[in-house]
Amino acid sequence: MASMTQTLPAAVEGMMENEPADMALLLSHAFELGDSLKQSAFAAEYVYWKQQVHQDVEVQNLTKQFAKAKEKFAECERFGRFHPEYNAALDHVYEMEGRLDQVESVRRFKAAESMMDELLNDISRTLAHAVSTTIKVPDNNPNPKASGCGNGGSCSCSSTGGCG
Repeated sequence: MASMTQTLPAAVEGMMENEPADMALLLSHAFELGDSLKQSAFAAEYVYWKQQVHQDVEVQNLTKQFAKAKEKFAECERFGRFHPEYNAALDHVYEMEGRLDQVESVRRFKAAESMMDELLNDISRTLAHAVSTTIKVPDNNPNPKASGCGNGGSCSCSSTGGCG
C-alpha cells in the first residue's frame, strides 16, 4: 500500500466521489464491526460449543481414533487404491467420522460454525459489492453458485478470444 489513503467511491453519504478515503476511519469501523460480531449470539454459541467439544472426553477419544484411522489410510493411499487394505482403511475413516458426528457437542459445534461462516461470508459479500458487484468474494462453499468460466455456468467470453 503506497499511502494511508486510497481513492474509493463514496461509501458514506456526503462524501465526494473519488475523495481519498480516511483509512483510520475505515479501520476504526472495521474494528467496531469485529467487536459487534464478537458480542453477537452467533459468536457466543460458537464459542460455547467449541468449549463443549474440547471438554468432552468422548470426543477426545474418538478424535484420537479418527486420527489413527486417517494415518492408516494415508499409509494405504501412498500405494493407491490397489493396496489390499485401502477400502477397509477408508471405510474405517468414514466410520470414525460418522461416530464423531453423532456426538451432540460436535453436531452443535459444526452447526454454530456453519452459521458463523455464513454470517462472515454475507458480510464480506456486502462489503465487496458495495464497491463493485464484480469483486470476487471467497467462501468455504465447495459448490459455489457463481456462473461463468470454470463454474459450470455461461460466460461472456467469445469462442475465439477466450477469457483473459
